[in-house]
Amino acid sequence: MRLLALDTATENCSAALRVGEQLLTRELESARGHAEHILPMIDELLAEADLALAALDAIAFGRGPGSFTGVRLAASITQGLAFGAGLGVVAVSDLRALAQRAFDLDPRGTRVLVCNDARMGEVYWAAYTRHEALAEPAGPERVGAPETLAPSAAGTLGAGRGFAAYPQLAARAGVLVPAGWQRLLPRAADIARLAEPEVRAGRLLAPEQAVPIYVRDSVARPSSP
Repeated sequence: MRLLALDTATENCSAALRVGEQLLTRELESARGHAEHILPMIDELLAEADLALAALDAIAFGRGPGSFTGVRLAASITQGLAFGAGLGVVAVSDLRALAQRAFDLDPRGTRVLVCNDARMGEVYWAAYTRHEALAEPAGPERVGAPETLAPSAAGTLGAGRGFAAYPQLAARAGVLVPAGWQRLLPRAADIARLAEPEVRAGRLLAPEQAVPIYVRDSVARPSSP
């Protein structure tokens, strides 16, 4: 398995390269400047592994939801790299990637509610269950005002910066947010982990299908509850 993953949807700009059992990573948390950092990160990883881009099996990327600029950046870079190298792509939800990070941090957890700050007075959220060590969706991805967050099943853990932006949400949703989990962000390493089964099964998208998923339809105004 030779898989490149990248993510720029949140404050965490990151890239990961899976080569066999080895996982190489680069990360930088910054409010801006992802366009300046992501390509050098990718170049560094390929150089460290002594691999050419065309030698990869696929490229995976965080397709959102997240920052509109960041999600578009990841999709456009993935398209360009994949077109040039003749590679297929895998699109991975950033909410699911964060759920995977949570499950890896707590191997006993079986349910997690991911809630990320969507700005504009809203949050992105989705519920996930563990299935054979991987995070699987237990419902749709949503965006809305914090008060629209629905209660979760008993025993659900909470993860994501929506719980930091709106501290009342944990009690409202009936979830336990372990220490530090309100600061978690998705990473390219988690995106690579979720993309690996897709690559092995040959479920790859053509480069032009590497498109962002915003969830929120309008940049200019928040969606209605």
